[in-house]
Amino acid sequence: MRADELRLPNNTEIVEISSDDDEEAGGTEDNGSEDSDNGTQEVCEEFIPGLQIDHIDISNLPNANPDLETDGGDGFPPEVEAFRARVLAADCFLFASPEYNYSVTGSMKNALDWASRGSVKCWADKAAAIVCAGADFGGGRGSLHLCQIGIYLDIHFINKPEFHVRAFDDPPKFDADGNLTDAKTRERLKRVLLSLQAFALRLQRKEE
Repeated sequence: MRADELRLPNNTEIVEISSDDDEEAGGTEDNGSEDSDNGTQEVCEEFIPGLQIDHIDISNLPNANPDLETDGGDGFPPEVEAFRARVLAADCFLFASPEYNYSVTGSMKNALDWASRGSVKCWADKAAAIVCAGADFGGGRGSLHLCQIGIYLDIHFINKPEFHVRAFDDPPKFDADGNLTDAKTRERLKRVLLSLQAFALRLQRKEE
């Protein structure tokens, strides 16, 4: 799993939080679902000049546990401190997660929890979008649950456009390496990134 940091014009920074878990997605019709982050770099390079993606590894985050916190709840393990700093520095977020049991993956929830702990709420009052791919509903139920989690975290998700990809329907959306290759789907992803960029900049202007 990884979080990808995107840099936009005007020094706007996005962090893409993505789950690449290999666990079984039992109890959901979206078993075998994939996340869609393998197309973001290519789409940015092709259609959005100046948008750069830098990867952040979140696989080393320990399980969220208040017993690991210090300084009255504002001190965290080194890996968590580094992750929280990157989230706090970002202007907006792009979430990519398979659907597990009508929800997000455990690793995604763990990352959300760590950055919400303490007196500094790292996610709060920032723009976000969701991209997902899977069977049947294309991961839409997991996205809905993520939006519900985001209400408490004070994350401002864009409502449109949505990006739920039925990954196993024809024509194929991904190649054997998981790269997003379908032209129509790549166009949809471009619209999501542009919408997220515009929303983030609009929120920034309101704060100025």
